[in-house]
Amino acid sequence: MPVASNVTMGEQVRIFYPEMVNIYGCELGDFTQIGPFVEIQSHVKIGQHCKVQSHAFICSGVTIEDGVFVGHGVMFVNDMYPRATTPEGRFQTDEDWELVETVIKRRAAIGSNATILGGICIGENAIVGAGAVVSRDVPAYAIVAGVPARIIGSARERKA
Repeated sequence: MPVASNVTMGEQVRIFYPEMVNIYGCELGDFTQIGPFVEIQSHVKIGQHCKVQSHAFICSGVTIEDGVFVGHGVMFVNDMYPRATTPEGRFQTDEDWELVETVIKRRAAIGSNATILGGICIGENAIVGAGAVVSRDVPAYAIVAGVPARIIGSARERKA
């Protein structure tokens, strides 16, 4: 099931290796590009002119606005208290945990191997450095890096 039939795709979406992805129940905007070994789960919305590099994992509850860059190996998290089982020992179902939503605003860029925790917003034109762990909102135009991610500069000064 590389690209499921329940995926809504805009015009000229490019999935470079459709046999090497797992994409289901999501929306992909016009002219968006998806690299190999990417998983995009249901209830994800990706805007127009986005680029998702290889090995990224975009879980349910993530909204990515237009013109966003998602680097290689970026991981999104949508469960702040993950558990395999309930206290009674049965496997958890959708009723046993709370999905937290994440929003990535227009023209933001997320560097390779960054981890984006659930429930946050990355602002317009913000830049997340490679390997960062983003655990709180990132203001528009901020450049963040580190573990946990901290503001280290401004993207307003950079030609974008």
